[in-house]
Amino acid sequence: MNPELVKGRPSTSGDGYPLNTTTLIRHAARTSPEQEIVFRTSDGRWDRYTYADAYSRIVRSANALRDLGIQPGDVVGVLDWNSRRHFELYWSIPGTAAAMLQMNLRLGEEDLGFVVRHSGTSWILVEETLLAVAEKIAPTVPDVRWVIMTDKPLEQVETSLPDPLHYEDLLAAASTEADWPMIDETSAYSACYTTGTTGRPKGVYYSHRCIYLHTMTMVAELGISAYDSVMLITPMFHANCWGLPQAAVQARAKVVLPGRYAAGELSPLVDAIIEETVTVANGAPAIFGPMLDYIKTLETKPDLSRARFLSGASEPPLSLMRGYAELTGADIIHAYGATETTPLVSVNRGIKPSLAQLPEEEKWDRKRSQGVMLTGVDFRLVDGEDRDVPFDGKAQGELLMRGPWITASYHDLNEPERFHEGYWRSGDVATIDTFGYLKIVDRIKDVIKSGGEWISSIDMENALTSHPLVREAAVIGVPHPKWQERPIAVVVTDGGVELPLSEIKDVLAPQFATWQMPDKVLFVDSLARTSVGKLDKKVMRESYKDVYAD
Repeated sequence: MNPELVKGRPSTSGDGYPLNTTTLIRHAARTSPEQEIVFRTSDGRWDRYTYADAYSRIVRSANALRDLGIQPGDVVGVLDWNSRRHFELYWSIPGTAAAMLQMNLRLGEEDLGFVVRHSGTSWILVEETLLAVAEKIAPTVPDVRWVIMTDKPLEQVETSLPDPLHYEDLLAAASTEADWPMIDETSAYSACYTTGTTGRPKGVYYSHRCIYLHTMTMVAELGISAYDSVMLITPMFHANCWGLPQAAVQARAKVVLPGRYAAGELSPLVDAIIEETVTVANGAPAIFGPMLDYIKTLETKPDLSRARFLSGASEPPLSLMRGYAELTGADIIHAYGATETTPLVSVNRGIKPSLAQLPEEEKWDRKRSQGVMLTGVDFRLVDGEDRDVPFDGKAQGELLMRGPWITASYHDLNEPERFHEGYWRSGDVATIDTFGYLKIVDRIKDVIKSGGEWISSIDMENALTSHPLVREAAVIGVPHPKWQERPIAVVVTDGGVELPLSEIKDVLAPQFATWQMPDKVLFVDSLARTSVGKLDKKVMRESYKDVYAD
């Protein structure tokens, strides 16, 4: 139950002055106009401009949005990579009191269309290389207007989008005068939809206040300053890029935007890290691992002793953390959060002074934990009866959280089971030891976490059984050496027919993105079940745990 709100003596502080994200970029442009922003262009080249240059374009962008008729409270979608324009829209859209919809490219077209409709998005700005994605969902969202972001003239762009406008043309025609409104700080800054554990994606709408307080805490926790160079590796469409764009701007740090990149070709990112002396970056082990492999091939190993690489999505292997430390001096910092938490709620900055005398192996083992919860996040561990369990490092419970940057509800969706006495239920089972270190040990539901994104086993099972020859199906997550987990489908068919993998993927294609689909399908005579007839996924996970071992 929420504690009673007590009103004390009135203050003389400027409590009516709202916390607006626009304040961050305005201040950075006024106090560090010369600071660099380095960005990768769509053709793979690197270019650079300054905070002052960026701010000028952000002002024009906000004015262009108003010229289109976008009003406070409207929702504006963005389909883009980690680009210069995307960075500018992080400020211009919310600066008009509209909300920026972070359109997750990892969602299937059906879910992406649902997100646009559910959010009431009126305009979408799409990068030219993503027109194919936009064109697939356009027929399902006929009321949406489109703006194409490209360096080409609009007449040179081929697209089936109806009556698209040209972003650069809009900016050229827009006013250069800044006219930022004072926005009620509880207004939505942006919206991000979960990739779904069951059912449709759920909408989380972050307020300006939420983002502002999260930013201040992140800067303090990671020690980001104007002496840092910050590379945004995590997709900017994913949970505010973990809050790193805002944190970099508040600290007035150099920003490096890698644009579009492929997980199979990360050498340009490493080269840029070295060239631009990057000291802060965010990503997942699935990204940092191949980057380390490339570093190993370099004749001269880079000195990254000032680097703090924020690693989320899954627990970074000790070999990864040690490899970076030994070869480059970089510190891999394990962090934890979710779409519903803006996302940062715990950070493992290493060993506390009180634990400095621990044996070296114990220190490394402790770095595998999710770290210490951030100030401002209230948290509990509860058992199956919602009773608190002790923080002794042994007792396990579901992690519950509340705070100024933790969601208190989902947009236009009543799911009271996801909340308890004002706390959001994470669905993660964890322990917290006597020194405050959080360790996630399991998940309550049978959701599959692959490369930091969620895949719904139930939705996939339902889709599989729509095939006329599939009688039963179970989808489980099993260990994968690169992606933490990958799904496998365990299927019973009529007559024991073994269907081609391509046919299985065709059935899943309308609802699931390519990366979500199982790489292996196992055909069996029957599925393991519990004594009450439910699918026994625990038994199946144990039976098939080595499927991806090789």
